[in-house]
Formats: sequence, C-alpha cells, structure tokens
Amino acid sequence: MTRPRPLRVGLSARLMHQPPAELGFRDKTLQYLEQSVAHWIMSQGALVFMVPTLESAAEVRRAAVHVSDYVREIDALVLQGGADLSPASYGEEPLRPEWAGDRVRDLYEIELLWECVIQGRPVLGVCRGAQLINVAFGGTLYQDIATQVPDAVQHVDRAVYDLLAHDIEIEPGSELARLYPTAAGARVTSIHHQCVNRIGNGLVVEARSPTDGVIEAIRYTGAGDVMGVQWHPEFHLPGESRLLDSGPLLYDFLRRAEGRRH
Repeated sequence: MTRPRPLRVGLSARLMHQPPAELGFRDKTLQYLEQSVAHWIMSQGALVFMVPTLESAAEVRRAAVHVSDYVREIDALVLQGGADLSPASYGEEPLRPEWAGDRVRDLYEIELLWECVIQGRPVLGVCRGAQLINVAFGGTLYQDIATQVPDAVQHVDRAVYDLLAHDIEIEPGSELARLYPTAAGARVTSIHHQCVNRIGNGLVVEARSPTDGVIEAIRYTGAGDVMGVQWHPEFHLPGESRLLDSGPLLYDFLRRAEGRRH
C-alpha cells in the first residue's frame, strides 16, 4: 500500500533586514523560521516549508513565481511570531520610533493570508500572527499594552521571555471551548507588548485575559478557516500541567488541513 503523502504546512518567514555584521551578510535581508514552531508542527508528522517573500525588486520576479503558486502546493499555513506590525498597516502612525514595526513583512503575510482564504487553506496565527490576522481583516492594534491599557497585567518580560504566563478565559460556545471542554480557564505563555484593539471584520473573540480583557484568541466566521492565538503553543511542552496543552489546538488544525487536502 502506498503511504499517504504527509501534510505540507507552510510557515511564513521572519525577516531580518539588517543582520549583525558578524554574520557576514552585509546589505542582505535574511528570511528564517524559529525552530520551536517548526518542530511543534513536525511532531505530528507534517512537513514544514518556509514560504519566502516575493518582491518586485528581488531576483525572482513575480512573473515567474506567484504567491498563489506557493499556496497551491501547501495544505495549511502558520503565521509565526516576530517583530511588531507596522501601525501604517492599520492606518496609524507609530507612537514611538521603536514601534514602527515591519511593513514589508506585513504586506507579504497579508497577501499570503488572503491567498490561503481564496484557495481554502486553513490558517493558524501565533502571537504576531494573530495580530496580523486582525489587521488583515480591517482591525487595529494597541501599539503598546503598558501605555494604552494602563490597568493591564504584565504581558511581556524580556528578562524571563517564555517563562512569563497568565490566565485566559475561553469564550463559552467557541471553537476553543470545543477543543478544551474542561478548561474554561487556563494559563498560557505571554510574550507580547501589542494586542488586538478594534477587532477585524468577521472576527470573533475566542479567549481573553480575565483580569484586563486583553484579547487572546480570535477566529474568522466567514468563508475561510482562520484562527489566531496570542500565546505561543509551541512553547507549551507536552505533559507540562502548568500551561494549556497545545496538543488539541495542533491536532485540530492538522485535521482541518487534512479535510481540505487538495
């Protein structure tokens, strides 16, 4: 019997526009992925493929390779974490220079997301990925939680990075509630200083931080299969009771990808 082809999951690229000189890539842009998220997806037998950007000034011309060509070859897409979104992507100016974000990556991922919606590929956004989904559907972000939501709990601590965690409340009747029927509340990693402000068109809230109302998960209700979580499920190690089990979220995502396999 022929073995079924493994699922092919695309992973959006992180961009490093100005690599440190010691890396030896002067005046070059690096595109890369974070190992934990790739290994999390691969743990269930799926293959991961990083999807590079396509720019008009790059060596590969759009006339030769299109975003639609890449999406046609994958079964699902994960938008990984990383740099801030640019406020320009949701019609604002940065409140501080260091919050200017990465407009190049925003445009690349928004195009990739919408092509997946058009072709019926499931999309999961992680951390920045959830924020990108909200902006792609016309929503906005708080550029800095500590500044714009002053009563909020601490959502980022660079000193401890992925060891910071807080509680979430899962919305009754939501898809997350279906995945976690016995976990109305749970703890998740918290590594973000930005978050959803005005929610995008067709999106619903799936989870919040109970103490400050910060939105922690969203889902698209229209003709597409799109969900975003503000935490990093790939950092929730199997068998660790302190944090929400990342297994059900991944299993369901891959099950939906299998159901839509082309």
